Formats: sequence, C-alpha cells, structure tokens
Amino acid sequence: MADDAAHTEARGGGGGGIVIQDSWPGYSLDLFSYPAHYSGDLDCVYIPHGVIMDRTERLARNIMGDLGDHDIVVLCVLKGGYQFCADLVERIKALSRNSSQTIPMRVHFIRLKSYLNDQSTEDLHIIGAEDLSFLSGKNTLIVEAIVDTGKTMRTLLKHVQSFGPKMIKVAGLLVKRVTHNTVCLPDYVGFEIPNRFVVGYALDYNEYFRDLNHICVISERGKMKYKL
Repeated sequence: MADDAAHTEARGGGGGGIVIQDSWPGYSLDLFSYPAHYSGDLDCVYIPHGVIMDRTERLARNIMGDLGDHDIVVLCVLKGGYQFCADLVERIKALSRNSSQTIPMRVHFIRLKSYLNDQSTEDLHIIGAEDLSFLSGKNTLIVEAIVDTGKTMRTLLKHVQSFGPKMIKVAGLLVKRVTHNTVCLPDYVGFEIPNRFVVGYALDYNEYFRDLNHICVISERGKMKYKL
C-alpha cells in the first residue's frame, strides 16, 4: 500500500499485524475490478485481495512455526470468517506438504450473529457450538474475520474453554481500533484498522457484499440501500 497508510508492526499478538492508520483514504474504486451491482455502494477499496492473500500466507507461516507437529482443531466462525479460514487452512496445508513440519487439522464450523445493520448488539447467538466436547484435550485454533469491541470474542472464548481444550489460539484477519473497547486481541492478527464499517472477502452488511473479493468501505448510500 501507499506510504499514507503508514503501516507498522502492531504491538502484541503472536502474529503481529499491519497497522492501517486513521488517515488512510483507501484506493480509488476505479483502480480495481468489482461487481457492477455494487456500483455506488462503496467508498473505496481498503485492502486489496492480493494484499490479503500475502498477509494470510505470512500468518500461515507464523502458525506453522508455533504449532507445527501438533494436531489442531480449526474452529471457523461463520459466516464472515469462511473465506479467511479457507485461505488460511489452504496455505497451512501447502506449507505442510513442502516442509518437515506438518499440522494435522480438523475443521469445525460455528456461527455467531450479533449485528443489526452496521451496529453490534448485545444479543449474541452462537449456532453450532452447543456441544464442543470433541475439543477436550485438543489444540484449538479459532479463526475469525474481524474483532471490534472484543465482547463477542470473549464470550466465545469462555464458551470454548468450558469444554476443556488443551490450548486455544485465535487468528483474526482484522482488528478494529474502537473507542472504549474491551478488545481481546487475537494471537495472530492480519490487519489493525480504524473504526470503519468494512465489507467484502465474506464480510457482509445484512448478507450483501460477501461476493466482493477486496475489503472495502461501504458508502452511506450502500448502508441505506441494504438496510433492514
């Protein structure tokens, strides 16, 4: 990205992170291809797909370095995390095929729902996590697309811990800088971003924009168009 993004290594977290400063305006939409049906619904391309892929590969290497030769259960948080999880697992598998280290993996899916339009609500639903007894004594990697206030992640961690896993690590593609947050930082962070509502790469706004490859900032027109 351009120098305006002022990327530096994030503090904390085993995987570090790329910090995108508040002043970063994003890229012009004219520089990238995106579905025509979202014309006018986006302000800018915030993180291009290729940059996401490169950062995901680096996270996979970090995870291999820390967890190589340990069986792990990957707990993918749907729906927003499915693309990040699929790409991260694929890169870990590729590294396993081409090195002396290997990570036998099982993947399980759960779904969290706490958003209405662009606001996080107190009403958190965990679907598919009623019985996670198979995590007992297992090394667990939770894969989440975005962490903002941290309340959702803390609730999920408490729920997962109740099933007695041997170890829990969290990989988060995005961590938002939010005012008065209670963020529970992932062990592996892709990008630290300002408090802007982003969509794409499986992140949605009322189920729209999951088919967008890049991570983009939704426009006010887009919010109104798809508001419930």
